[in-house]
Amino acid sequence: MKTLPVTESSLVLRTDYSDQEAWESVAAAIQRPVGDFRARVTFLSAPEYDGTTTEQLPSLIPKGFNYSFMFVVDKVSLAHPEHPILAVDLGVTPCRTFRVIPSEMWSIENNLSLANMDFSEFADAVGQDGIFRGFTTLQ
Repeated sequence: MKTLPVTESSLVLRTDYSDQEAWESVAAAIQRPVGDFRARVTFLSAPEYDGTTTEQLPSLIPKGFNYSFMFVVDKVSLAHPEHPILAVDLGVTPCRTFRVIPSEMWSIENNLSLANMDFSEFADAVGQDGIFRGFTTLQ
């Protein structure tokens, strides 16, 4: 498997190719602005990454990779009604993960890219099902 490309923006890696329509829907939802905000991402959809696991990701990170996190669209992302994308820590706690609904990805991407917040702040704010739906929805 090839190393991941160095990108200008946060990476969204597709690791499941079972449902093209669902992939297109998830990608469109990620790109959809939320008010004045949007996730600045680069999509990587290459069949050679089909089935890649989070444990394999650190070995695929090239020198010069600018991000301490990435997003993965996997089988769960495509099959689940809310299409929760897997957020993966590549920095402090490599391979720590949580899921995020597409409409909240902008918050994670923007804040982590600017180092306004840490991965753990989002990971610790997920619902009981392990999905981050935003800070305002937490009870």
